[in-house]
Amino acid sequence: MKNKTNEKLERLQNFLKKMDKVIVAYSGGTDSTFLLKVAHDALGKNAVAVTAVSDTYPKQELDHTKKQAKKIGAKHIIIKSDEVKNKNFSKNTPKRCYFCKKELYSKIKDLAAAKNIRYILDGTNVDDGKDYRPGVKALAKHGVKSPLKDVKLTKDEIRQLSRKMGLDTWNKPAQACLASRFPYGTKITRKRLKQVELAESFLSGLGLDQIRVRHHDDIARIEVKKDDFKEVLKNAKRISQQFKKLGFSYITLDIEGYRTGSLNEVIKK
Repeated sequence: MKNKTNEKLERLQNFLKKMDKVIVAYSGGTDSTFLLKVAHDALGKNAVAVTAVSDTYPKQELDHTKKQAKKIGAKHIIIKSDEVKNKNFSKNTPKRCYFCKKELYSKIKDLAAAKNIRYILDGTNVDDGKDYRPGVKALAKHGVKSPLKDVKLTKDEIRQLSRKMGLDTWNKPAQACLASRFPYGTKITRKRLKQVELAESFLSGLGLDQIRVRHHDDIARIEVKKDDFKEVLKNAKRISQQFKKLGFSYITLDIEGYRTGSLNEVIKK
């Protein structure tokens, strides 16, 4: 491992030790798990993990998150959020993520105040600035700090360090809330979120790990790694039958394959 990566880790450790008490907004992904681990090693019981449960968060992810927090040894608090009730969120404009994060961090900020915890941390890394992320403004508004970004840790470095620390999430596929599966302007409802969750869960059961089912009304557009195209086509009949049971009329395989933020491509254009 490069010395620069170790230097960044040391800066992160020192940064966290000075904070005394922190809440880590914990989704269970590679970044937030790594941050929680380093924070717990630095602060012990004064590093608290908080996970928000809502219709946009898959149940299987919650189960995984609970196990990871327990393995690290961190106190884990689960709160509820209901961003779907917010019209600014459900109408799904390009600023959707801002309204989601605004509700999330408002709730975490209230919890932090009740527990006399000054700092709230999230797992944004330096590479996240390459994509369109309106939710970052909500972080700034609520005083949320992003120490991984501050010490300039990249996604690859976080994976390397996570592997060295023995974290199961070192090679976990990138995750995003289920709301990210809907093209801007498509209304987000609980029913549609559940469609996507069950569709992706079915594909996961086939052994596929990097999956996105993009919801285009009655069309399901499947994104997987190009290496997995053969597996999808081999199971095309089963996938079609299951997806139609969920309410989709047409099922397509995106020939460009999986890519992060594909629904943001229209904004960039």
